[in-house]
Amino acid sequence: MTLSPIRLGHQLPFPDNRGVTPILDVASGSLVAGAGSVTLLEGSSFAVSDRLGDMVGHRQQGMFYRDTRILSTWRLTADDEPLEPLAVLPEGTYAASFVTRAAPRAGASEATLLVQRRRLVADGLREDVTVANHGLEPAAVRLMLQVDADFADLFDVKDARYGTTHEVRRTVSGREIHLSITHAEMERGVRVRAQDGVTVPTGFVFSVVVPPQGEWGTTVEVLPTVQGESVEAAFPLDIPLHETAPARRVASWRSATPVVESGSADLTEALLQSGADLNALHITDPFRGRSVVAAGAPWFMTLFGRDSLLSAWMALPFDPNLALGTLEALAAAQGREVDPRSEEEPGKILHEVRRGIDPGRALGGRSVYYGSVDATPLFVLVLAEAARWGCDPERVRALLPAADAALEWVEHFGDADGDGFVEYRRKTDRGLLNQGWKDSGDSIASALGRLAEPPIALVEVQAYVYGAYRARADLAAFHGDEEGRRRWDKRAEALRTAVDEAFWLPDRGHYALALDADKRQVDALTSNMGHTLWTGVALPHRAHEVADHLLSSDLFSGWGVRTLAASMTRYNPVSYHNGSVWPHDNALIVAGLVRYGRLEAAQRIATALVEAAAAFGGRLPELFCGFDRAAVPVPVPYPASCSPQAWAAATPISLVRSLLRLNPCVPRGAVALAPAIPPAWLPLRLRNVRLGAAVLDVDTSAERAVSRPPVGLAVTSAAAAPAAGSESGDRHPSLD
Repeated sequence: MTLSPIRLGHQLPFPDNRGVTPILDVASGSLVAGAGSVTLLEGSSFAVSDRLGDMVGHRQQGMFYRDTRILSTWRLTADDEPLEPLAVLPEGTYAASFVTRAAPRAGASEATLLVQRRRLVADGLREDVTVANHGLEPAAVRLMLQVDADFADLFDVKDARYGTTHEVRRTVSGREIHLSITHAEMERGVRVRAQDGVTVPTGFVFSVVVPPQGEWGTTVEVLPTVQGESVEAAFPLDIPLHETAPARRVASWRSATPVVESGSADLTEALLQSGADLNALHITDPFRGRSVVAAGAPWFMTLFGRDSLLSAWMALPFDPNLALGTLEALAAAQGREVDPRSEEEPGKILHEVRRGIDPGRALGGRSVYYGSVDATPLFVLVLAEAARWGCDPERVRALLPAADAALEWVEHFGDADGDGFVEYRRKTDRGLLNQGWKDSGDSIASALGRLAEPPIALVEVQAYVYGAYRARADLAAFHGDEEGRRRWDKRAEALRTAVDEAFWLPDRGHYALALDADKRQVDALTSNMGHTLWTGVALPHRAHEVADHLLSSDLFSGWGVRTLAASMTRYNPVSYHNGSVWPHDNALIVAGLVRYGRLEAAQRIATALVEAAAAFGGRLPELFCGFDRAAVPVPVPYPASCSPQAWAAATPISLVRSLLRLNPCVPRGAVALAPAIPPAWLPLRLRNVRLGAAVLDVDTSAERAVSRPPVGLAVTSAAAAPAAGSESGDRHPSLD
């Protein structure tokens, strides 16, 4: 079988010519969405347009910088007529060419003028416009580029509330237009400048004559301004594109990522897309300037707690330092005071960061909102995993106080009534009603559809707390603190017993979704219980009953495990959390099934997800509909799904890691590896997997072999589980 080697950080190169270059690679990471919109992004900036390249203010389009729309109108016409779209040629995630043609000349049946708009997006935008004349005589054409900015808040645009209440100032000088607003003594603006042409109040006019079989070109730059100062251009005109900062970052990042070879074209495509998407979602955090992963495009290009942590955990084989950077960024913003509006509390990890000009529009009325019940224990869990993968021991050690503060929050603010479980209840009507990963308003309900009354204790949150206790015990062991290890292990075991007693439904054979305000079991059959397998809080004899439910036709659609079983009253396959399939949810379930030795079940779900990815062109969306595969033979997109979305992008990587049963413990000098790869994926080889200072190559072509043993690490065939807690109640094998 022929293997196709791929690098997870694949990105297409930039050709430096301005002609129409036939670059079209679906797996390159370009965000071309069918016949609708095109999204380009770099860092936390992004641009959404139609397939002409135009943006109009009354649609969910525009150029966004720091959660503010700095371009609401960007429309190119030729002789006052709209252009006709021909193709969108992606060049990675932050560049694309829009190929169009002008209307036929008077008396002609065929158009002879091709117009290409090559767009580059970073902290701002650059657009190279080329007009090619395929006619036999000179062509006179008048191009008009309309430009406007309304500085609308990102979420106002997302929710179709367009415009701004602030007065927009417009200044025209030479070949530059400066638009700006001021709010609370903060100025935001944008400078748009053209190489040539005539500047008018509404944009730029280019009256040109293009010779026969010749071409004409110009460049327009868009630079955000803060307090009147322009952001540095990401794509300066005097620097070759391959030498610009975004291109150098991609090249550097790509050179450090693993290379995968697989006999499965579907898996190859999914992993290739994963790498491109995670690269595209890299941003710099606003607190320490670390590289972190944003939650998703286009509306969640910012640091989240839960999303960024879980994405980093799943992407560990791909980039361990992404986890460390995420942890450091979140520690820098860890809660220090009690603020009911933002739901900040000492030790709590944030839910999301917003950087718009008016923080009052964000959740909680501040730029940082803390209304998440699960990010705080997940912080501790991911820190221990970063240590196991060999992240810088000193940087890990420096984060121990933040981990201890997080666990202090868990046991005091998180468990406000002292019953041993972490609950949530929003502090004001400005906050999220539900604060677990299923955060829609109708997602926490009984089997008969009765909504749970808060405070609510979610079963998966208790699983995360259990994992956090086990993780803190491991961190103590790594640093020679045996007394601390025993203390945290004891807390974990006590919680495990309490979860079994309070959440198990003996007549149903599964865990309850939650406990409500009266400590009654919310008895819906959901995917949440799969997370008890991931962290190991489920007792072994319970785990197998849970696994059987997860693979039943009630929950398993044939494409993945549904969020809510089809037999439940609120089941709706076209809902956000009540019957849809979420790839990241399934990735954690697969990791949990592997932990408890349910390998065939894990392979079945993993194979289905990769097949679903193939149906979506290689990219798993945030979620998709939960229709039964036997009735609907293709996975059905969910209408408002983010794509790419970080934890969906990381899912194929996590699936491979789980089924390789690849679990390093660099502090103990050990790597556990016991592949259980589905036959359809073989042969499967990984090269350049980083484990601290060591590098691991894995070959699963026939029998498992390590083609390049990592220097200083002993490889064992112990079937270790992904270390999110205990191995069915025992210590992680690499710690024994």
